[in-house]
Order: sequence, then structure tokens, then C-alpha cells
Amino acid sequence: MLLSINELVPQMPILCRLMGIDPGSKTVGVAISDLNRLVASPAMNIKRKKYKDLVIQLSDLMKSENIGGIIVGLPLNMDGSIGPSAQSARHFALNLSDSLSIPVALWDERLSTAAVERALINADISRMKRAKLIDKLSATYLLQGALDYLANN
Repeated sequence: MLLSINELVPQMPILCRLMGIDPGSKTVGVAISDLNRLVASPAMNIKRKKYKDLVIQLSDLMKSENIGGIIVGLPLNMDGSIGPSAQSARHFALNLSDSLSIPVALWDERLSTAAVERALINADISRMKRAKLIDKLSATYLLQGALDYLANN
């Protein structure tokens, strides 16, 4: 079951982290929050091969980092409508919720990858290095947006 961002936190233990996921077609970017849920940090990129292997890696990270909830990026169209990428992300989030038995919420992540890419270009990071960083930094960007929202509401 998917929850709204406001419903997610009451479902979680008090001292636990949130995991942010940017589900790309080839790579899944992962970020985690601190225990106070104020700061997001990049965790890893996972090559998207078999769903079962992805779930195992996420489950291991959940256990080692005391993760109590997941926020999956929802790439809505610019007009707010749900396109194929958003449908895929929603399906992915539903599957994660079932597979990992953890509260999952979706977060509008329009332009997060573009914002991160622009920042990396401005920092003069090479194209090859950007490709290695972009997914987990996009996950960090979307998770930080959700954390900021939660801190202010």
C-alpha cells in the first residue's frame, strides 16, 4: 500500500531513517537520511537487473541502516499528469511496499535529475563522473525535498 508523505512518518518507528529511491530504467539511485530525518546523503547506485536481486540489496541496506520508510521519486509530467515513467515508478513503489513490508510514499521529483545534472556541470564534473553520480544524487535531491517538507509541516 502506498501512503501519502504525511501518512508515512506516523507509520514509522521514532528513531529510524528514511530511504529515498530514484528508480531509473537502468540504475536505481538510493539515498538515506540521518536518524533525525533532517539531512539526506547519497548511499549507492544499484544496476537494475533482476527485481529479486534489487530487493535483496535494498533489504540488506534497510537492516544495516535502520530504515523505517521509503520515499520513491515520482517523475510526473510538467503539467502534473502521470505519464509512462510515473506509472512505472508507481508500480515499482507498490512492489517494494509488498516485497519489503515497509511503508512507502511517492514524492514528486519533476526536474530533480535535471537540477542535479546542472549542478554537476556547473561544478565542472566530467561526463563520465556525472554518469556515475547522477542517480544517487538525484535520490538525495528528492529525499531532501521530502525531508524539508516534513520538517516544515
